[in-house]
Amino acid sequence: MKEILTFDQLPTAVTMLTQEISELKQLLLNKSRQHPTEQPEQLLTVQDTAVFLSLSVPTIYSKVSKGELPVMKRSKRLYFSRKELLEYVKGGRQQTNAEIESEANLYLKK
Repeated sequence: MKEILTFDQLPTAVTMLTQEISELKQLLLNKSRQHPTEQPEQLLTVQDTAVFLSLSVPTIYSKVSKGELPVMKRSKRLYFSRKELLEYVKGGRQQTNAEIESEANLYLKK
């Protein structure tokens, strides 16, 4: 059976609850700092990769056979890491004229 609080006991009970909530909050904050939430690596199928890169499925197979796309193979299935595909796409980024000029100036200074 639950204990019934009297009006005189309310301030003490509220103080205890406030302290316990503060302790719980501190524990949760410490735990979130220790273990930042990391999303597990997302693996894509050939069809998912085609949609992700806006390419056709045959183009994906062609790029895999040429070694242009980072791929993992398990038995007869191909899997692609979303993270590696993003790096692949970013790797094709062309430098701006300002970036090229800055790089050239740094090289000439050496």
